[in-house]
Amino acid sequence: MSLVQRVVSPALRTGLTWLSRHRLPQTEGSLQVTGVAAPVDVLRDRWGVPHIYAQSASDALFAQGFVHAQDRLWQMDLQRRLVAGRMSEVLGSQTVPVDRWLRTLGMRRVAEQEVGLLSDETRTRLDAYAAGVNDWMRRRRLPIEFALLRYEPEPWTVVDTLSWVKMMSWMLSVNWEAEILRARLVDRLGPQRAAELEPLYKEGWPLILPGSEGHGEIGDSALKRADAARPFVGPSPASGLGSNNWVLSGARTSTGMPLLANDMHLALNAPAVWYENHVVCKEFDVTGITFPAIPGVVVGHNGYVAWGFTNGFPDVQDLYMERLRRAEDGRVQYEFKGEWLDADVIREEIRVKGAESVTEEVIVTRHGPIINSLAPGLAGEQPLALRWVSLEPDTIIEGLGTMACARNCVDFREALRHWTAPVQNTVYADVEGNIGYSFPGKVPIRAKGDGKLPVPGWSGEYEWMGYVPYEELPHVLNPAQGYIATANNRVTTDEYPYFLGTDHCTVDRAQRIVELIEAQEQIDIPYIQRMQFDQTSSRFRGVAQHLCDLAPDDAEAAAVLEMLRTWNGELAADSAAAAVVQVLVWRLSTLMLTGQLGDLTQRYIGAGPTPVLAESSIMGHRAMEWLQEALNEPACAWFDLGHGEDRAACLKLALQETIEFLKRELGSCPEAWSWGGMHRITFGHTLGRVPLLARVFNRGPYPVGGNGSTVWATGVGLHELQNTAIVGPPFRFIADLGNLRNSMGLLAPGQSGHPGSPHYDDQVDAWFNQGYHPMLYAREDVEQAVEARLRLEPESRG
Repeated sequence: MSLVQRVVSPALRTGLTWLSRHRLPQTEGSLQVTGVAAPVDVLRDRWGVPHIYAQSASDALFAQGFVHAQDRLWQMDLQRRLVAGRMSEVLGSQTVPVDRWLRTLGMRRVAEQEVGLLSDETRTRLDAYAAGVNDWMRRRRLPIEFALLRYEPEPWTVVDTLSWVKMMSWMLSVNWEAEILRARLVDRLGPQRAAELEPLYKEGWPLILPGSEGHGEIGDSALKRADAARPFVGPSPASGLGSNNWVLSGARTSTGMPLLANDMHLALNAPAVWYENHVVCKEFDVTGITFPAIPGVVVGHNGYVAWGFTNGFPDVQDLYMERLRRAEDGRVQYEFKGEWLDADVIREEIRVKGAESVTEEVIVTRHGPIINSLAPGLAGEQPLALRWVSLEPDTIIEGLGTMACARNCVDFREALRHWTAPVQNTVYADVEGNIGYSFPGKVPIRAKGDGKLPVPGWSGEYEWMGYVPYEELPHVLNPAQGYIATANNRVTTDEYPYFLGTDHCTVDRAQRIVELIEAQEQIDIPYIQRMQFDQTSSRFRGVAQHLCDLAPDDAEAAAVLEMLRTWNGELAADSAAAAVVQVLVWRLSTLMLTGQLGDLTQRYIGAGPTPVLAESSIMGHRAMEWLQEALNEPACAWFDLGHGEDRAACLKLALQETIEFLKRELGSCPEAWSWGGMHRITFGHTLGRVPLLARVFNRGPYPVGGNGSTVWATGVGLHELQNTAIVGPPFRFIADLGNLRNSMGLLAPGQSGHPGSPHYDDQVDAWFNQGYHPMLYAREDVEQAVEARLRLEPESRG
């Protein structure tokens, strides 16, 4: 930080925080609103969570839109601008690449089509939510971000909500990037050698339900366009290395009734991506976490059923290589089954603050948009069309409403029928003592191929033939083992008749969760809390054991190896051994791969397509599995760096590089090294990227332990050791079906999107120290913890 920044930043933080504090929303007294038929009470508890009490679902969702806007309006506005490709209107030319990418994908165009497909009930509820947002917006008490950027928000619409549903699905989709990298690895190494980099799922690894042609530099420009958008689109789920959930039957718990736990790993932002909310009306009484911009509750309980999600990582995206031409009359055409068909050409005008508008030409074939935006007829990269289930109209918004009304596990599974994308590992339990699992969503059935590589779009051989029928998607009710655990691991065995995908996460977190469940005869809530905060990695402990077999070359190496011999595998923030093993895995992988993969090495071990961002790809999970396979074979050919090296020689060289690296970064004394000295978390705000505003909006950095192989997962790939972790579990949730009043949650950094609010960052300490808060449900419990009380009155007419 420069001298000017050190002097100006504290004063600026004080001034803007004061301004934010004086723009906080009204949460006491009463307000007249246009959009409710009867009074609605909004009681905010000591954690800033609003509890809404309304007479009807329409009034309740109006109030939900109202409180979302009160606490998160600028976040909501930025989100809808993002998905619509309209960031540059307020942020200027720096976000033109973002807007070009989002206009190309066209999620808002699809959302506009969906409006006409909504049921009358759902449309009424979405209209009520939008009316609530707009009622607060018209009061002009806008967050300070609007003042800093000198613009005002437009009215909220139903399309804004439907668009953000699509965006969340995109953020949980990874296959298209993996297809491009896989194709380039095949070209570089050949099919057989490339296959070694993706080990098979081993017998005995946890299952959720036990029982090429040349591609050249294909997709390079598409990857670069996506990477340019990443700071605003957000990290892919691979960056956070997944999510966790598990549900235990009463036979496994101390109460004799089910317990359910969930922590979903998304971007660690300020404000959080989630918003906690309790909504009560005649139709439902549901509490949990919500997305600002979307009505309803995503994860939580409704007094009868509790549920939680992890990403299923199915293969719901395919890349089609297209043959394009421009006809004499200017029409863009693509070949399909020997015929030339007209492509849709959409010219998108991107308005740019302080600059000329930019026009983006989007070409759409029967398979989807051309994502590398290559003009037909020009020499260059192979045009690629993206087919993705969420670029087709869907019904997920209907599912959120029916889930809230489920009365048992059977009802809940039926409600999930409406869930289309993103496909989720869904665990649930009811107050009758049942537990269940479903894998809801649209999973394509392919006429040919398995979606692992880009395929010819012109042949007609690789078309989708429909979707796996809902009844045939994986599901189970009350399994004999008495629990269900998911951590983005593989769902089924090879005997399952449909292809679901191969881009799942490593087995580490699932193995650890199962190990902890099996280790305890009767599990209670404090034990589950410890599970959610667990930072032990059997995989990294295994790497340390291989190191301990080495004969050290000098006293320095001997001291480090002695440290590893007593290490228990816990990747704690204050652990020196954790720092050693994490760095060594990075150095060892790089040494072994660079000679053959060259510039693809960092991409394979988890980096994004350019060094601008520490973006992780799902292939980083395959790299960890490959390394473990190699370490189990002393003479594995991958250890040969060109001079006949074996495992011991490679490990010694990697250890030497690790020690030198840590001495440069953390000092010359190994006992003073710590994993948290390199690995940190910042709850970052979009405007916090501006150095003078970082101290106003960001919170952190904080040293943190864990990595992608631990239950408490924090976003770190093999390629990004010195970077701030950008992904983790913003929200942790535990539900007690024996007494739902015992359920608890934890949302970091806090509820509010206003830096001047005490609830902007009041859960950060708890997030690091197992400080859950009760998820208040019974009205009498809420009344005892009320911090603010607001009544929304129907506006008088006359």
